[in-house]
Amino acid sequence: MNPSLATLFSALAGLYLLAIVLRFLLQLAQADFYNPVSQAIMRVTDPMVRIFRSFIPGYRNIDCATLIVACVFQGIAIYCLILIHGFSFPGIGFLVTWSVLGVVYLIINVYWWAIIATIVMSFVMAFLGNANPHPAVVLAWQLTEPVLAPFRKILPPMAMLDFSPMLAIILIHFIRMFLDSTFGARQVAQVVIGI
Repeated sequence: MNPSLATLFSALAGLYLLAIVLRFLLQLAQADFYNPVSQAIMRVTDPMVRIFRSFIPGYRNIDCATLIVACVFQGIAIYCLILIHGFSFPGIGFLVTWSVLGVVYLIINVYWWAIIATIVMSFVMAFLGNANPHPAVVLAWQLTEPVLAPFRKILPPMAMLDFSPMLAIILIHFIRMFLDSTFGARQVAQVVIGI
């Protein structure tokens, strides 16, 4: 087993998987396609997604090809990490299950960090009086808006304070706890990217 090779591979595969998942979530949120960050994500992930899109159609707002690419890439990464670590291959059921769960965990983590980033950046921008946010901040707002909108209906902003991000973070925390208790995710964290 080569721990540095496993760490390097996990980091590189994780970055590419993150780009694929971000592409899926940004399309789902109908974020600005002309944003430079969005354009970079599209360029990096397009070669793989284009292959799958030729035979996997989309459904309404859901880009099924990109989601399948994320699961397939996760499965390949899990297989490679199992080989690098020198573990015995556990079977195709494990590979499929943890490929899907790894992508679900990564989606949850993306929303977790995007919501935290929007909270922090809203305070920083208010403090600095900056009216022109960075394109990455704009994308984070666009990404989290479909998630936060239902919470704003439950708890509308009060006195210029929006509490919907806190409600969303609490819900995400409970979803993480449920997945951890149900699947014992920490036991396989060495080979599954995103958990």
